[in-house]
Amino acid sequence: MLKSKQNKETLNQIGEREILNRLKTFMDDGQIDDDTSIINTNRKNLIINTDVFVEKVHFSEETTFPENIGWKAIAANVSDLISSGSENIIGITIGLITPPDTEWSWVNDVYIGMQKALEKFGGKLLGGDCSQGKQKVLAITAVGSLGPLRLHRSNAQAGDLLVTSGPHGLSRLGLALLQSEEIPNKNELTENLKKQSINAHQTPSPPIDALKHLINCKPAKIPWRAAGTDSSDGFLDSLANISSSSNCSVIIDPNQMPKAKDWPKGQTWDKWCLNGGEDFEMIVSLPPSWAQEWIKLVPSAQIIGKITKGPPKLLWKNGEEIRIKNYSNFTHF
Repeated sequence: MLKSKQNKETLNQIGEREILNRLKTFMDDGQIDDDTSIINTNRKNLIINTDVFVEKVHFSEETTFPENIGWKAIAANVSDLISSGSENIIGITIGLITPPDTEWSWVNDVYIGMQKALEKFGGKLLGGDCSQGKQKVLAITAVGSLGPLRLHRSNAQAGDLLVTSGPHGLSRLGLALLQSEEIPNKNELTENLKKQSINAHQTPSPPIDALKHLINCKPAKIPWRAAGTDSSDGFLDSLANISSSSNCSVIIDPNQMPKAKDWPKGQTWDKWCLNGGEDFEMIVSLPPSWAQEWIKLVPSAQIIGKITKGPPKLLWKNGEEIRIKNYSNFTHF
């Protein structure tokens, strides 16, 4: 298990009031002194997202330092916001649940990780609540302001091209490396791919710049209409959500799977790419002219398929139906 370098002071030794006093250092003055927080806006529409991170479900201290857990909790929420069209992250609130014998150093490091992520992605820590429980849980609510483009899963139309902002499968490979799993063709992995994968799993970075480019490169003669989601639950799962919400069929070209550079060949590698999960990339359905402009500006972006009329299904280019259960073992329940 990865170990913290700080002392072994536990939360039941500190007490709730002192815990809150210490957490104040991560926020603006007065932000945690009330049960609510004020968000000053310039009358823009707001987007709100909530994610729950549960120990031994979404994170493990055997593979991730507490600071990385905090970073990843923020990154996951930022990913949801930007894949909905939020240009500006305003802030987050945190519901923290831990066993009473949890070391204070664990909480402190988690908040340091969140603070570092917010410094990179934008936004502030607005407050939250804490309580004891049988396992560690982080419930994050994030707020952002909406830009000119409202990305929504239901906005896809026949004729659109499907584009992703980056490669998939890296986080799953990173987890396998950290857990010392049996990895096929492991001797073929480059050192750069190993490092990239571990970083993708422990400190993911949602493609904020990709959203900015998407907004700035829209051809003037087409409307602000595009479908979008993020791929935190897996590449195929994200496409299925667009297909279902937009009531259309998705056609995927197997020769355009979003693989990283030096990605090995084989069934396991295809499975990790298609639905390894926690990739935090944008999946967008765009009019062809807009898609072509976007991939010019985002080197990691790739056209992976298209939208057609038909029932909500995922299909290979040859017409064979894709069954997600064949590529993923994770479920939320």
